Amino acid sequence: MLDSALTALGSLTDPSLLVMLAVGVLAGLVIGLIPGLGGTGAVAILLPLTFGMDPAPALAMLIGALAVVHTSDTVAAVLLGAPGSASASVTMLDGYSMARNGEAKRALSLAFLSSMAGGIIGALGLTLAIPLARPLVLSFASPELFMLTILGVSLAAVLSRGNVVKGLVAGFLGLLLGLVGTSPTTAEERFTFGSLFLGDGLSLVAVALGIFGLAEIAGRVSQRRVTEDSVQLTGGWFSGIREWLTHWSQVIRGSLIGIWAGVLPGVGATAGTWLAYGQAVATAKDKRKFGKGDPRGIVGPESANNSVEAGDLIPTLLFGIPGGVPSAMLLGMLLTYGIQPGPAIVSEHLDLMYLIIWSFAIASIVGAFLCFLATPSLAKLTKVPFAVLGPGLLVVMLLGAFQDSGQLGDLWIMVALGVAGWLLKATDFPRAPFLIGFVLAIPMERYYYLTANLYDGAGWMLRPGVVVFLAVLVVPVLWALFKAWRKRRATLDEGHRSEEVLEGGDELEGSLANSVWSLSVAAVVVGLFAGAWLVSGSFSEEARLMPRLVATGGLVLGLVLLVQELRARSGGRRGPRWTPDVTTAVRTFVLMGVFLGLVVVVGYLAAVLLFVPGFLLYVARASVRTSILYPIILGVVLLALPSLLPVDLPTGLLQ
Repeated sequence: MLDSALTALGSLTDPSLLVMLAVGVLAGLVIGLIPGLGGTGAVAILLPLTFGMDPAPALAMLIGALAVVHTSDTVAAVLLGAPGSASASVTMLDGYSMARNGEAKRALSLAFLSSMAGGIIGALGLTLAIPLARPLVLSFASPELFMLTILGVSLAAVLSRGNVVKGLVAGFLGLLLGLVGTSPTTAEERFTFGSLFLGDGLSLVAVALGIFGLAEIAGRVSQRRVTEDSVQLTGGWFSGIREWLTHWSQVIRGSLIGIWAGVLPGVGATAGTWLAYGQAVATAKDKRKFGKGDPRGIVGPESANNSVEAGDLIPTLLFGIPGGVPSAMLLGMLLTYGIQPGPAIVSEHLDLMYLIIWSFAIASIVGAFLCFLATPSLAKLTKVPFAVLGPGLLVVMLLGAFQDSGQLGDLWIMVALGVAGWLLKATDFPRAPFLIGFVLAIPMERYYYLTANLYDGAGWMLRPGVVVFLAVLVVPVLWALFKAWRKRRATLDEGHRSEEVLEGGDELEGSLANSVWSLSVAAVVVGLFAGAWLVSGSFSEEARLMPRLVATGGLVLGLVLLVQELRARSGGRRGPRWTPDVTTAVRTFVLMGVFLGLVVVVGYLAAVLLFVPGFLLYVARASVRTSILYPIILGVVLLALPSLLPVDLPTGLLQ
């Protein structure tokens, strides 16, 4: 192992790897400033650039971005009281209060150093996990690996905030979408309806960017203004650095909590930072200053948010269970390179694992250093309304999705999934189980096929590893059912209500729950699974096995969800039918469709020059000057891009 670690460290002396790591760090710092994107947006936007790269530079770039995105998202939280991600909302409580008192630099220095330390401790935790878990991982056979795929989808759904049934339905929807294409067991096409385009399945980039990226843009373009009365970047950097050294115990505790939250599938950075904040409050003798500028309210959560991402990599790499959306996309990228997490990566690609560890630690240090240097400049980006950033992000995301297959069909699929992602978020469905289900669908089917053919009957379910995984799966389900029963019997107190508000952190999330929209989504879900069950009847016996299992499970859960929605309406709990945000989202998706239509006719560059000014004037209500200069700058970048990166621009019929 020491040889692999030293080899990985030596490989970072390669200029190409260092350049990719630097690109990832810079991209992660900028993306962290944009509200709502976070680690998911960082990986999703950079993922298309990895096509054609070797695994090492691709991983260095993605890990570099993931390691620092929670470092820079603090800037907006402290200076504007508008966090760049949901996890940064914890830091906002004390950081923004400190900045309002003229101590912004003190708050930011505490946050940057804590994030750096959290990243280093998280990388150390991942390092220690390799020798401890390696013997266990190497003992796994196909039954254990099959159970791990089930565990990954189920835990992400069960541990998601909100309705457990919705989480499980989202996971089954992802599994169903992942089965579109050629069967891995019989080479038979499924759910393609005669389309050659769907024969290879759906692109991971298109699915991830659609469900999360485009849905996020549509949900946030209504933000045409930023928080007013922003504070100034004042105070002392060095006072914060000296103070940070006195809170070393909070750094360690917060980092360890973050690693644990990352290991648990579906928990994520937001829950990890709130847990770290909770322990900081619980262990403090004087609690009066929390929420009013207490440094411990910054150090604990900021130490946790970076270590969460490192902890997330432990189940992803060693067991093939992605703990969150960014790690699910990383898992999908590894699978495209033919690198199978679990026994294969431990025995055959140990150097890549250590490359990830070194990259994470180095990026955490470099990211914090750059934040100290660039905060005055980065702070200016936080004053740009998301409605103005939206069209640029849209252009980048669609162009990135095109690089995967070179087909415009991926872009239409991406917009359609963007609509689906927006509806899921607005009706309070967790989207992480959806993406995790999509990524794990084919590995799940492959491992089940091997298990069914190598073992007689259900005897494999008595293997010790399988029994342990079944117990791990059942306990959270029983706990979730118990909490639901207790919640139904007891009246929520004020503290519990406040906690749920803090967990949300997004005006769109759940805004259409218990409405005609959520009822319609439940009805569509039932129709999709019923249709999949009927269509799968035309497949061969081996090819229909997994689709039938997924369709049956999804149909049962869909009917339960439909009953829940009908009961909510009969009980008088009815959400809004139409809101201004719905109007804005509809306009945004219509404009996305218009943009793709222009791409088909006149090509990508010309479509950008026509679409972006219209979007800025019609949706963002931007000035004429911005609406002219913005597309010109984008056009120049697009013209130069093919000479700098292996990027192709879609051509139109008139070109």
